[in-house]
Amino acid sequence: MDNIQAISVFDGRYSRHSLELREIFSEYGLIKHRVFVEIQWLKFLFTELNLESVSSDEMDRIDAVYEAFDAASAVSVKTIEKETNHDVKAVEYFIKQKLSEAGMDHLKEWVHFGCTSDDINNTAYALMIQSGRGLLAKDTAALIARIEDFAKQYKGIPMMSRTHGQPATPTTVGKEMVNFAWRLRMELTNFQSLYIQAKMNGASGNFNAHQFVLPKTNWIDASEKFITKYLGLTPILYTTQINPNNYISEILHNMIRIAATIIDLDRDMWGYISLGYFKQKPIPGEVGSSTMPHKVNPIDFENSEGNMGMAIALMDHLAVKLLNSRFQRDLTDSTVLRNLGAVWGYMIIGLKSILKGLGKVSVNRVKIETDLEDNPELMAEAIQTAMRVYKEENPYEKLKGLTRGRRISRNDISEFVDTLKNVPETVKTRMKDLTASRYTGLAEELVDHYFRHIRKP
Repeated sequence: MDNIQAISVFDGRYSRHSLELREIFSEYGLIKHRVFVEIQWLKFLFTELNLESVSSDEMDRIDAVYEAFDAASAVSVKTIEKETNHDVKAVEYFIKQKLSEAGMDHLKEWVHFGCTSDDINNTAYALMIQSGRGLLAKDTAALIARIEDFAKQYKGIPMMSRTHGQPATPTTVGKEMVNFAWRLRMELTNFQSLYIQAKMNGASGNFNAHQFVLPKTNWIDASEKFITKYLGLTPILYTTQINPNNYISEILHNMIRIAATIIDLDRDMWGYISLGYFKQKPIPGEVGSSTMPHKVNPIDFENSEGNMGMAIALMDHLAVKLLNSRFQRDLTDSTVLRNLGAVWGYMIIGLKSILKGLGKVSVNRVKIETDLEDNPELMAEAIQTAMRVYKEENPYEKLKGLTRGRRISRNDISEFVDTLKNVPETVKTRMKDLTASRYTGLAEELVDHYFRHIRKP
C-alpha cells in the first residue's frame, strides 16, 4: 500500500494490482499521451504537408520533447494549468516552452495548429484504450488458459450437475470448465478485433479553420492519413466537436460481457467449494474467520465478483453516457472519461483475484463420487427416454411418480425396470447396470472437440 490515507482502492489496498495502469490511465498518463499526439501532429504538418522546412536535427529536438517527458514534466504542465484553467492549453504552452528552450521559436506557433481540445483528447484516450486493451487481453488470456488447464485435467471426472440448484444429470468437471473457456474466448476474440476510432477535424468537425487558411490541402485525406499512419488508429470523419465515442461504448459493452461471464464462474466456483466439490489449499498464517479458526473462505472468488460488479456498474454508465453530448459538445464527457482507469482497475483486480482463487483449488473426488452414488435418480432421464423408444406407456409420468421429490435406491430402480413390458432384456440389463459416473454422455468428447476446433495448438 503506497498511501494508508488513499481514498481510491487503486492507490491504496489494491495498488499492487494496478501498477501497470498508472503509466496509462493516471493524470500523468493522460498528459503524456496528449503530448505525444501534439508532437505527432506537429511532425505530420512538417513531414507530410510541408508547412515548414525542418531539418533532421530540429526533428530530433521535436521528438525529444516527448521522449524526455516524465513525471516532473507532467507537474510542470499542471503548474501551467493553474493559470490557464484549461488542461489541453497547458500542454500546448508546455510544448511551446520546450521548443523555445531548444532554439525553435520559429516553429512553436504550429503547435496545436487547427486543433480543438478534443482533437487532442479523443486521440489521447484512444491510445490509452489501445494500451489498456492489451493489458486486459493479456490477463483474460491467462484466465482462459487456467480454465483450459482445468478442462484438460478434469475432463473425465464425473460430477452431478444442478439445475435450479437441484440434482439434475451427470456431467464432468472438465466439460463445465470448457463452457467458460469457450464463452470467454469468444468475447476476447471480439474484444481484440474492435476498431479504436479517433478524429482530427477541428472545432465543429468540419475542418473550418484548416480549409480557410490552406484551401488547397485535402484535409479529409490528411486527417485520415495522420490518424492511421502516425497514431495507428481508425479514422472517423463524421463528428461534432467531439468524437461520438461509439467505439468506446462497443468496447465497454464487450468488457461488460467478459466481466459478467467471470462473475458467473466466480459464483459457480463459490458454489462448488460450498458443496465440497473443490478443496481450497490452506495458506500458512492466513485466517478465515476472526472467531472460527476452521474456516477457509472462498474470498478470492468473492473479491473477483465484487470488483467485476463495480466494473460493470461503471461501464454501463460510461457506455451510455459517452454517446450523448448536447449539440456540438458539452463537457460531461470529459469528467466521465477520466474514470476509464477505474474501469480497467476493477477489471484487472477482478481478473487477478479469480486467477489467484483458481490457483488454490483442486477437485475433491471423494465428495463428487459420493454425491453421484447417493443420487441414483440421476438416471431417470435415461430410463424414461429408453421407455419412449420401446413404446412403454406414460414413461415420463411413471418415472416422475418414482423419483420426484424423494430419494430412491439402485434397488428401487432395478425393481422398476423389472415391471417394464416392452423393453428388451438386454436393454433392461443396461438400465440396471447404469451408474451416474458412467452416464455423462459426450462430455469428454466435447472437451476434446473444443481443443481440436476452438483452442487449436
